[in-house]
Amino acid sequence: MTARPASMSGVQLVGHGGPDKLVWRDDIPVPRPGPGEVLVKVLAAGVNMTDLNTRLGWYGDEGRAAGWAGDLAFPRIQGADLCGRIAALGDGVEGLPLGARVICPTNQHEPTADNPIHFVSIGSEFDGAFAQYCLVKARHLHDVSASPLSDVEIGAMPCAYGTAHNLLTRAGVALAERVLVTGASGGVGLAAVQLALLRGAEVTAQCSLAKADPLRAMGAQVLARESTPPARRFDVVIDVVGGDGFQDRLDALRPGGRYATSGAVAGPQVAGDLRRIYLNDLTLYGATHQPREVFAGLVTIINTARIRPVVSQTYPLRDIARAQDDLAAGRFPGKLVLVPPESAP
Repeated sequence: MTARPASMSGVQLVGHGGPDKLVWRDDIPVPRPGPGEVLVKVLAAGVNMTDLNTRLGWYGDEGRAAGWAGDLAFPRIQGADLCGRIAALGDGVEGLPLGARVICPTNQHEPTADNPIHFVSIGSEFDGAFAQYCLVKARHLHDVSASPLSDVEIGAMPCAYGTAHNLLTRAGVALAERVLVTGASGGVGLAAVQLALLRGAEVTAQCSLAKADPLRAMGAQVLARESTPPARRFDVVIDVVGGDGFQDRLDALRPGGRYATSGAVAGPQVAGDLRRIYLNDLTLYGATHQPREVFAGLVTIINTARIRPVVSQTYPLRDIARAQDDLAAGRFPGKLVLVPPESAP
């Protein structure tokens, strides 16, 4: 292992609650990679709703505040998006050179005997990218050194674009299909629009008209957020909104259509008519688990720069509360990215 500083700066989540639970520290010990692990110097880290939801304990059930896979251990360094450089290698790590620029999926497949699709999430079950360094298992890292995209652009992509790519893959979006994407000005929604257009689909983006310009520039049609989608028009609905419009989105599908979801920013409780699902032979997909080959497909897109993410704002890592407030308020389209301070050599 190469030399490393003894301590680092970062943001620790000290409990579930508001932004006051995010505590800046300059004396966090830099972790040492164990067998099969890699120490990564963080270059950029996207801001995501999953970070806010984890802080709030939104993923719990029956009143239990929790992270993705259960109760969190505090303090926890969040940060579901990572673009970084390899700073040190643990024993047994091969094929990842020092200095390589890397990313990893947010949800990392760790199957168990009882759960073959079990995963753990960076920034939830283990410390993430809201610090100068973090540890990641080598098998979950992907080399993006070849990409012409900037560190900030790449740091915007693993969570939102990984989620969107998984949604489109699960729903089998194909050339010339008609696709409706809800929440299309947000991180995942905008990524889904870009990636669906890349597949040759005809995309309708539903969002606030005030933030629709980037979507129109990409070639998407735009539907106002408050509008009801036209009935029986779409082959696929990609929904990250949920809430009261759930049935309208099912009704927007043609017979045999597919609905895929990975979010519920307008509320997780929905009402629908089961008859409309089975009489129209609809297929519904919940998409959280990401097979390695799906994320590897996104890595190929990143390394060839076939799309560029829309990054509206960058912030120093210390301004995390302001960045999360901007995200929660929906002030900007696309992605917001945090940049950590330079670490001592």
